Amino acid sequence: MGRRRAPELYRAPFPLYALQVDPRAGLLIAAGGGGAAKTGIKNAVHFLQLERINGCLSASLLHSHDTETRATMNLALAGDILAAGQDAHCQLLRFQAHQQKGSSKAEKAGSKEQGPRQRKGAAPAEKKSGAETQHEGVELKVPTLEKVLEFKAHEAEIEDLALAPDGKLVTVGWDLKAFVWQKNQPVTQLHWQENGPTFSTTPYRYQACRFGQVPDQPAGLRLFTVQIPHKRLRQSPPCYLTAWDGSTFLPLRTKSCGHEVISCLNISESGTFLGLGTVTGSVAIYIAFSLQCLYYVKEAHGIVVTDVAFLPEKGRGPELLGSHETALFSVAVDSRCQLHLLPSRRSVPVWLLLLLCVGLIVVTILLLQSAFPGFL
Repeated sequence: MGRRRAPELYRAPFPLYALQVDPRAGLLIAAGGGGAAKTGIKNAVHFLQLERINGCLSASLLHSHDTETRATMNLALAGDILAAGQDAHCQLLRFQAHQQKGSSKAEKAGSKEQGPRQRKGAAPAEKKSGAETQHEGVELKVPTLEKVLEFKAHEAEIEDLALAPDGKLVTVGWDLKAFVWQKNQPVTQLHWQENGPTFSTTPYRYQACRFGQVPDQPAGLRLFTVQIPHKRLRQSPPCYLTAWDGSTFLPLRTKSCGHEVISCLNISESGTFLGLGTVTGSVAIYIAFSLQCLYYVKEAHGIVVTDVAFLPEKGRGPELLGSHETALFSVAVDSRCQLHLLPSRRSVPVWLLLLLCVGLIVVTILLLQSAFPGFL
């Protein structure tokens, strides 16, 4: 039996680093580029239309927004505003989908661009945030990008951060520490080793952090973090996933997620699934409640996975998902965007289980009565 493969959804003409999904219009937004080096590789943000064709999910390029000499390394989406992190700058793009009978068009910065595949445009209201030292936390007001708050968060480079609905901020850094902040005041420091495995002398650092909802609990919140070995070793020790209580920030459970070094983490809209990418190109889907692996493709990409994103469960998500339980998109430096589908897990209704139990009891009684006529 051959190696399990994930279908290739889209291939860009440049390395891909960041990914977002707009649930309203079913848009997949992928960004990256070759940077400032004059290698002929473009820097752009691609807007892709997701559609189901003959029962399969497909993506077609609607619009390409040129980012000139700056490669987009990360994206954040809020409504129709897309924030693109480019070196020491942040560019804001406001986009809107337009559909017309028989034709399609895209609007960009007030001007109109028409083309057979350009049904969607990005209107860049560009704002730039200046360079900040990498160990400081900076809070900016959108859309003006006015600096509201700045404070020293870590002694080394910040690797990742996550913002909770109540305004709490979690930061993880190369100083092996993770902190929870309320504005610029520290709330607590995370200590995942308290309920985790015991180590010898291997130092670990936090690689990623994300907040997620608790399924069936509208007010519930969980924090998920990934811990990886701080130094590369010949025999790499395992990486770990940790789930935290979103109010007390105490560790709930920690599990190993293999010996491949994790490069990125994301959480589905309902908080049910976790998506992981590795530096060796592998992609995995875990269930958030138990941290159990449900899906794994070894070396789905030929190089490090730079970002993963779930298909949203609202808007056009259910229509695009079809009969599958969830869909995860992954991008890598190999310029490919791949699709990972998790088939629906079959479950038996409770009433059917009860009916089977009653039937089994009746059959057992009848067998005993036939074998032993005076049993009843």
